[in-house]
Amino acid sequence: MSSTIVVAGVTSLYMAMPVMDFPLPYASQRFPEWMRAEVSGAACHIASTLHTLGDEARLCTLVGRDLAGQAIRTSLRARGLWGPGAVTAPQSSLGVVLVASDGQRSGHPYVAGVNTVEYPVEVFRRLVHGADLAVLTNAAFVQPLLRHACERGVPIAVDVHLITDVDDAYNRPWLEVADIIFCSHERLPCSPRRWVEKIFHRYPGCSVAAVGLGGRGCVMGLADGALIKAAAVAPRGVVSTAGAGDALFASFVHSWLATRNPAEALEDAVLHAGWKVGGTFPGATSLTAVELARLRETHPVDTVLGRWDSLE
Repeated sequence: MSSTIVVAGVTSLYMAMPVMDFPLPYASQRFPEWMRAEVSGAACHIASTLHTLGDEARLCTLVGRDLAGQAIRTSLRARGLWGPGAVTAPQSSLGVVLVASDGQRSGHPYVAGVNTVEYPVEVFRRLVHGADLAVLTNAAFVQPLLRHACERGVPIAVDVHLITDVDDAYNRPWLEVADIIFCSHERLPCSPRRWVEKIFHRYPGCSVAAVGLGGRGCVMGLADGALIKAAAVAPRGVVSTAGAGDALFASFVHSWLATRNPAEALEDAVLHAGWKVGGTFPGATSLTAVELARLRETHPVDTVLGRWDSLE
């Protein structure tokens, strides 16, 4: 089943290269085994994943008039993501990601060129009309668009990434209106189960709250008190975990809208993210829905059901 999903946020030209380990010792020169330049960024990666899975992904993003913008335009057109939501800005977003031998990554996004740009509201309002869901990333220029999605009655999904506080001032506008909330475990002040509980108590409008656990999979809570734990699966091994959270988030959104089965959607999400981290640049390739279904036949995901609203 295909869904119409608006995705608003950053599209960046990224460079990726391997390093031996972190912390990175000083060297005046290195000759890496590989290096890649790709167009990614959270919104682009999410939209590309959704598009490949078969959804209509309407990308709302900013593309500079600079050299990086030329590469971004070429890539978006090749992926079928170029459209009226790609708005011209003075500068493009850039990024560098360093990848250790165990797949851990250190990302360095440079979004100063788009953070101060005002995204045209009328463009977003046209694209969000009739959509099944709005994926509104927590990029600065997206915040003014939140109320317009609400006014249209479109459900909202957000990944707040490395959040540390349920009352985080920057992310609160997104958290207060989101139906689906994802984040990373990396900087949480408590256990994932406790975090899920805190999200539902603080933001009662939320329906789904999930915490990506990296190599341990994902924990997801539902508003009815259910808790689903899915173990990680990496069919191709782990080369780079850059963008793994975006892959998890996007894949869940696709399957959730298609099936309304949270356990099945989480299994798809964990498996797709696990497959993506087997490449040097996970944001560059995705599976189709048919390919993902075939992969599930050979790589089942272990899930455990419980409750976040009890002491069990």
